[in-house]
Amino acid sequence: MLHTLIIGMGRSGIGLHWPVLHRLKSDPLHRSLFSPEPPLGWDVRGDAAAVPPGVKVIRVLEHAPDLIDPACTVVHVCTPPQQRVDTVRRLAELGFRRLLIEKPLAGDAAAAQTIAELRTTLGLEIIVVAPWLDSELTRRARDLIESGRLGELRTMSFAQRKPRFQRTLRSTENLTVFDVEPPHSVGVALSLAGDAEVAAASWSDMRVDQSVVPTMGAGRLTLRHAAARTRIFSNLTALVRERRLTLQFTGGRFVGHYPASENDPFACTVISTPAGVAENHFVDDSLTEFILRVYRRFAEKDETDRDFALNLRVVRLLDDAKAICRGSGLGGPPNGLPTLKVVPSNA
Repeated sequence: MLHTLIIGMGRSGIGLHWPVLHRLKSDPLHRSLFSPEPPLGWDVRGDAAAVPPGVKVIRVLEHAPDLIDPACTVVHVCTPPQQRVDTVRRLAELGFRRLLIEKPLAGDAAAAQTIAELRTTLGLEIIVVAPWLDSELTRRARDLIESGRLGELRTMSFAQRKPRFQRTLRSTENLTVFDVEPPHSVGVALSLAGDAEVAAASWSDMRVDQSVVPTMGAGRLTLRHAAARTRIFSNLTALVRERRLTLQFTGGRFVGHYPASENDPFACTVISTPAGVAENHFVDDSLTEFILRVYRRFAEKDETDRDFALNLRVVRLLDDAKAICRGSGLGGPPNGLPTLKVVPSNA
């Protein structure tokens, strides 16, 4: 049985991770994976953080090893990307080795490289939260590409729209639009079409009355793969929610709609060919499937490194996109970060 420690009791930790954990802990099919003890929660904000029912809040992180065995604990790291290096180092010093880190892995490529080095030197098991890689919709898209049923893949596009006004206006995290939704789509693009380079990128500010939040409006990103191109559009000022993937093949088109929110985990695919159109709706609770897979892997002590290199590459590409938007162009690999060969996640 595995204990749980949630670091960061905000939207990700308490709004997304904890409800999934609560359902899994209550499910007779899966409860044997989880300790019956309540998860521990810690937040840098202390008393200002929300305290959800079912979570035991600790005020001093260093007290955690006195309450749970670090060797049998999965730590959900849900702090802002800019705080990741210090958080990972601090957890390692306390003896915690199994870390589930929210996307993106870090705020920039240099920080991601530091985490990769800590992972190697300290023997950490790190998995980045990337539920779209476990999505049923992504699996169907991958199967279609590999089958060749619609011919060769030519272009891939993502549209990610949602209103994120309140969180952005309240936040002091210094994020960009590329830190919010594009980590999902860039990861899927690399998984489906292989490694890529940034061909173009742009962003805009969020403007509400007289308030301006730089770089948090809409973002555009073009990736150049060996045999295809990916175009990503993310808009945090949209008043509608949409998470759409479009694959254009030589012999048809695939359009997939990921669930718009955690409240209704249903997806849809529409496949168009000269012979007609086929539409299908299905359950796609990818975050639940992802967290369940992570706990099973840790319980079985499976050290297979399936997606860490891919998620490192995601940070590198997003860093390149930010550099283009800031007018500094593409930078070289910081601190020796290699250009990684990305292997599809089912390989």
